[in-house]
Amino acid sequence: MENGKITIVVTDDHKLFRRGIHALLEDFSFTGDIYEAGNGKDLLELLGQLQSPPDIILLDIQMPVMDGMEAHKKIRALYPQQKVIVLTMEDDEHFMLHMIAEGVNGYLLKNAEPDELEAALKKVMKNDYYFPSNMSQLVLKSAQKRSLAFERLPDFSVREIEVLELICQEYTASEIAEKLELSVRTIEGYRRNLLEKSGSRNVAGLIVFALKNKLVFL
Repeated sequence: MENGKITIVVTDDHKLFRRGIHALLEDFSFTGDIYEAGNGKDLLELLGQLQSPPDIILLDIQMPVMDGMEAHKKIRALYPQQKVIVLTMEDDEHFMLHMIAEGVNGYLLKNAEPDELEAALKKVMKNDYYFPSNMSQLVLKSAQKRSLAFERLPDFSVREIEVLELICQEYTASEIAEKLELSVRTIEGYRRNLLEKSGSRNVAGLIVFALKNKLVFL
């Protein structure tokens, strides 16, 4: 981020859509440099050319040459801290769950409203995650259909479960701290413990873990 402005790469094989998103991003007050890539291969080449990684990558899934799934795996290997928001027409619940488990920071459908894209970018830049509200219902529905993924779950403390429940209700660290009368630093410590114990890459993956294993109920 430079001068409060974020750098974004729009990755989509449809030039008209890509240019449309580019134009929309220019209207947001917090966007700086905006780059474009037509597929996963072009994206990886672009990342290698940039002096520093972009703040956020908007990534389509269905693309020729190299699709978004393969590109995301390579990005995670090369740039583990890179923030990625999937922007796709793919609304299959199992696919959504898969991409969350793979560590994407956000998931947005292409028919979303412009203000939803703006909200997603802002949340992800705050080291939060974003997925549409209806996705939490999809996650819950999927979790209810599946048996426990692990024969033995990690040992979570009562306080960790309290924090986990609030995370799943989309409370921020500062809101959880206020609610439990603890410091933000303490809450962040609990969150790190939860991520480590569950083997989750980010908070979105932690929510999937919690719902799959019936640790919380929304």
